[in-house]
Amino acid sequence: MAGLQANTPVPTDITVHGQSRALEVAFSDGARFRIPFELMRVLSPSAEVQGHGPGQETLQTGKREVTLEALEQVGNYAVQPRFSDGHDTGIYTWDYLYFLGSQQERLWQDYEQKLQAAGLQRDAAMVPKGGHGCASH
Repeated sequence: MAGLQANTPVPTDITVHGQSRALEVAFSDGARFRIPFELMRVLSPSAEVQGHGPGQETLQTGKREVTLEALEQVGNYAVQPRFSDGHDTGIYTWDYLYFLGSQQERLWQDYEQKLQAAGLQRDAAMVPKGGHGCASH
C-alpha cells in the first residue's frame, strides 16, 4: 500500500494553514504536527526530488515562500499536494507525513547541512539541472 505500515497512525484531522504556510495533521495516536510547506516541498517523496535511487536526490532551494494550492486525497493512505511552484508529483503517505512531523528538527538540520556542503543558500533560486549529475563544484 505505497509505504503504509500496518502500525501507522492514521490522520484524524488535516488542516491547511495558508497564512502560516503549514499543514497541521492530527493522528489517531494523539500526535499532532504542524509541518511547514517548505519542509514538505524540499523533502517531497517524488522522483523529481528523491531521484530514482540513492545519490540521485536533487537538493531543493528557494522554497521558503511556497504555498499549497491544492491537497487531494489518494485512496485511504495518502495525500497529494500541488504547490505554488507547480510541483504536484509527490504522494505523501500517512507514515511519511508522520515521519516529517515527528522528525522535523532533525530533518531541518540535515537539510541545512546539505545546503552548506553544497555551498547553497536556502533562498537561492533553483538551478535547472542540465542532464545528469552536478554541473559544477
